[in-house]
Amino acid sequence: MRWLRRSRLRRLSAFDKSAAIALLDQDPVATILARVPIEQDVTRPAHALGLFDDDGNLTAVCWNGANLVPYGFDDNGLDILADHLLSTRQLCNSLVGPADQVMPLWERVQRGYSKPREIRERQLSMVYKGTEQVAPDPQVRPAELGEGGLVVPASVAMFAEEVGYDPTIYGNAYAQRVHNLVRHGRTFVRMGPGPDGEQRVEFKADIGALAGGVAQIQGVWTAPDLRGQGIASRAMVTVSQAITAEIVPTVSLYVNDYNVAAVRVYEKAGFETVGMYSTILL
Repeated sequence: MRWLRRSRLRRLSAFDKSAAIALLDQDPVATILARVPIEQDVTRPAHALGLFDDDGNLTAVCWNGANLVPYGFDDNGLDILADHLLSTRQLCNSLVGPADQVMPLWERVQRGYSKPREIRERQLSMVYKGTEQVAPDPQVRPAELGEGGLVVPASVAMFAEEVGYDPTIYGNAYAQRVHNLVRHGRTFVRMGPGPDGEQRVEFKADIGALAGGVAQIQGVWTAPDLRGQGIASRAMVTVSQAITAEIVPTVSLYVNDYNVAAVRVYEKAGFETVGMYSTILL
C-alpha cells in the first residue's frame, strides 16, 4: 500500500508488540488506555497503528478501535495520523488520552466527524501517592460472585450521570461487562440497606484498565442520598490500598477538572495530579 511507504505509518503486527510495549512503558499511567488493547489484541493489526522513523524505529502508537488513543506523535506525526484517519473515514466512539495528543489531533480531524456530544478538554490524570487525609473504610471490599445483579443498577446510574444516557438501551453488553468485572475481582463495593430496607450498593469503583503495573480506576459512584458524608474518600483509600498491596503498585484515575467535588474527594484519598487527559465524546 503506497500510503504506508509514504507516511511511515502502518498497522502493527504481532512482531511489533515488544516495541510497542517498550514505547508505552515510557509513561505507563498516560498510556494505559492504549496498552490494554494492544497487549490483548495486537495480532489484529487493523486496530493498532504505528509511526516509524527512517531507521525503522517505532516512535508513536495509536489504538484505533472503538476508541482512538494516540501516544508519542509530534506535529508532523499528528498530520500523518490525521490524514490517514480522514482518508479511511475512521469511525469511533471517542478520542481519549493525553491532552497534548488528543486535542491537536481533534483539531486536525474534526471536519471529518459530526458534532461531538461533549469535549472534555481538561481531565486531571491522578495517581495514588499514599498521602490520604482520611482513614480507610473497613466496609469496602471486592464485590462477591452473585452480587452482580446489585452492582448493575449502580453502574448504570453512574454511566447515565457521566455520559448522559442509559447504556442498557443498546443491549446487554454493558451489563455483561459489569458482571465480568465482578467475576474477576475488579469491582469494589460498600453495601448497605437502602431507603426501602433492601440491600444495595452504597459505593462502587472498578479497575477499568489494568496493564503495565498500573490499575486505572473507573466508574466511581456513591448513592446520591449518601453523598457529602465523606464516604467516597474513605472508600477510595481502601480501594487504593488493596490494589497496591495485592494487584499492582500504581493506582490511577482521571477526572474532569471542573468537577471540584470529585477532585477534592481524590485529593483527600491521597491522589495527586501527574498529567492531563482529554476526551472527545462522539
